[in-house]
Parts: sequence; structure tokens; C-alpha cells
Amino acid sequence: MARPDKAAAVAELTEQFRSSNAAVLTEYRGLTVAQLKTLRRSLGEDAQYAVVKNTLTKIAANEAGISTLDDLFNGPTAVAFITGDPVTSAKGLRDFAKDNPNLVIKGGVLDGKALSADEIKKLADLESREVLLSKLAGAFKSKQSQAASVFQALPSKFVRTAEALRAKQAEQGGAE
Repeated sequence: MARPDKAAAVAELTEQFRSSNAAVLTEYRGLTVAQLKTLRRSLGEDAQYAVVKNTLTKIAANEAGISTLDDLFNGPTAVAFITGDPVTSAKGLRDFAKDNPNLVIKGGVLDGKALSADEIKKLADLESREVLLSKLAGAFKSKQSQAASVFQALPSKFVRTAEALRAKQAEQGGAE
């Protein structure tokens, strides 16, 4: 029979897995409390970083439909539950790990798909959602401007061609 406190912890972790866009598992062995506090701040407002018990978290992940993380639950484990832009939080983890080699990114999950530690680092190398959207908007605006120029050029080119044809006919008519 499961103890009520453990059942409540599993239920809370299950809800966090279900409500998060992504979850990243890390090993925090050797980090001080002050460093963990700094890490939590570097992840931003859209992420929660929690030190967890492996057995309870594994059960919660499986209840949430995530079984791809089972091999990562060994050693001291902490999970970053990300509800906002995963790129921003991945950058925070990557940058913190550069400065603090005791933080080891084990892997994670993004929208139900398992990610290795290398894939999380690649995710961190992406530009943020806002930057990508602004680049896309700029590309659309550029294409619209090019299309407008083409559409504007067609009538003026037609007028110049018609004028050249009229001038040529007038020249041939005057020469006869």
C-alpha cells in the first residue's frame, strides 16, 4: 500500500509532466544551494527546477505517458519542467553547465519526443521563438515588396513597349 505522502508526490509530478511542454533531467551532484538558486533564476519564469526522487519521478513519468526517460533516473536527479519556450530554458541550462561542470544534462522530453543531451544542446543553439517569427515576418514582407515591384513594373513596361511600337510605326509610316 502506497503511503499518502508518496502518492501525493507522484500525483504532483505527473501533473507537472502533463502540463509541461518539455522536461529536462539533470544531475546536480556537487552543486551548492546557492548555485541551484542561480540555476533556477537562469531558467526564467517559464521553468521550474526541482530535485526529485528517482523512483517516484519514474512512476509519475510513466503515468504521464512518458516511458522514454526510464534509463535516465539514476544518481541525484533534478528535473526542469518547462511550460514556456523550451529554447530559452535549454540555453539557461547549457550556459549554466558551461560555468558549472557539476551540472550534467542527462536528457529530456519535448512534446512527448525523447531528447538526448546532445539534442538539448542543439535546441539551445536555436534562436528564440520571437526571433524566428520576426525573421519569418521579414521574409514575408520582403517577398510582398518584390511582388509589388513586379506588378508595378508590368504596366509601365507595357506602356513603354506600346510607345516604342507606336514610334516605330510612325517612323515607318513617315518614311513611306
